[in-house]
Amino acid sequence: MTNIIAIGQQVPDFTLPASTGGFISLSQFRGRKVLLYFYPKNMTPACTQEACEFRDAHDEITARGAVVLGISPDSLASHAKFISKNSLPFPLLSDEDHLVSEMFGVWQLKKLYGREFMGIVRSTFLIDEQGILTAEWKKVRVKGHVEKAVEEIMK
Repeated sequence: MTNIIAIGQQVPDFTLPASTGGFISLSQFRGRKVLLYFYPKNMTPACTQEACEFRDAHDEITARGAVVLGISPDSLASHAKFISKNSLPFPLLSDEDHLVSEMFGVWQLKKLYGREFMGIVRSTFLIDEQGILTAEWKKVRVKGHVEKAVEEIMK
């Protein structure tokens, strides 16, 4: 088990393939807050709802000097379809080997319909302008979550 990042700690830089083409590194956003949200799978109902709520709050989030980055184990091709279908204005990062997901402790054993499998536990992290983890929401219920995250940016 890798060391999981805790609130108050510096978040190690990471680089992942991005839906915008090329790669995105966390360090590119120094000087801005980052709302980093991990979700299980493109095109599923809860993940679509969550992405659309981040989309709808995007102007407010960016007006407060923050960026939104979504991360799932899906491929870039899957991300492209998801973005196109839902008009998402922020990049999605592909964590196919789940190294970043493990770093944040969100790659876990899950159970669904009596079946056990490894997957992403829906979670969001707020990273400040200096790269310090300042807030986290784990095992997120989609309803009302984005509003809480936006409120936290304002603090």
